[in-house]
Amino acid sequence: MASAQLTGTTSEATPDWLSTPGASHGRGSGHGHGSGRGSGYGYGPGRASRARDWAEIQERMLVPLYRAVHERLEVGPATSLLGLGCRSGLALLLAAERGAQVAGTEADPELRELAGERGLTVRPDHGPATAADTRTAAPVARSAYSLVTVFEQLWTTRAPGPLVEAAAERVLTGGQLVLAAWGPAERCESASVLAVGQRGHQDRQGHQERQGHQERRGHHGRHGSALRGPDVRPGPFALSAPGGLESLLFRAGLRPAGGGRVSCPFAYPDLESAVRGMLSTGLFDAAVAESGQTLVAKELEEALHPFVRADASVRMTNQFRYVVGLRA
Repeated sequence: MASAQLTGTTSEATPDWLSTPGASHGRGSGHGHGSGRGSGYGYGPGRASRARDWAEIQERMLVPLYRAVHERLEVGPATSLLGLGCRSGLALLLAAERGAQVAGTEADPELRELAGERGLTVRPDHGPATAADTRTAAPVARSAYSLVTVFEQLWTTRAPGPLVEAAAERVLTGGQLVLAAWGPAERCESASVLAVGQRGHQDRQGHQERQGHQERRGHHGRHGSALRGPDVRPGPFALSAPGGLESLLFRAGLRPAGGGRVSCPFAYPDLESAVRGMLSTGLFDAAVAESGQTLVAKELEEALHPFVRADASVRMTNQFRYVVGLRA
């Protein structure tokens, strides 16, 4: 299998597991290469577009995390692995490459379809997997696994406790559950970019007004709290503090058994790709629903601007952490 530099802005070859059948790269007519930043971009407005952007642009940024976990736990032919919220399935493909029997669940139908284009069958729920749901030389039906991973789901869920408890139920006795989250905000250059997704709609409107319509500030008395602070919603760093992930394991009846921190640089060839990639994470969905994708994309461009390099590429260093829970 051809090798590639997955976290850089370019690669000499595209591995089979990274290719997405029917993918169309280079959308936007090259506007992202330093010319006409801002209004020249045409970001896809729908969930299907964001799902494909995840598979084509963003997912590879987490390969160091996936590989660190697989190596730490010696994933191989003896491993039966379930990926909960596996999105388009790259982590599963990397595990299957090591010989593991893999299965996955994902709520988003567009992401499930993309996983299918990669040769995976990913279920929409947490029900028992059948032989057809498992990528392996000798698939077997199973309701529990030696390893269950939750790599991305904890970023956006409003109920991490029930999610982890449900995941723990799928772990065999003696098996392991892996939870992953963003590292501390001070170790993540993307923190200032992610803050765009945490603003409430009214706060976002106020942000734009303060930038382009300063004369409207005299009307605060009539319009009440038009420029109030951001709405409270779970953020990407909600579980980043020491003990955050471990407490979820304890409550789910598992014993913490180590973990690690992994550097995951986010590197893009241009600003357009960076905005597409960030929008695809799901961390901006609520902001898009409240304020529209055009406004959110514009704020993302502004937040990403400090990370644009001389060659028009974008790079942010980030740290992720994971913990391992053991089912006794």
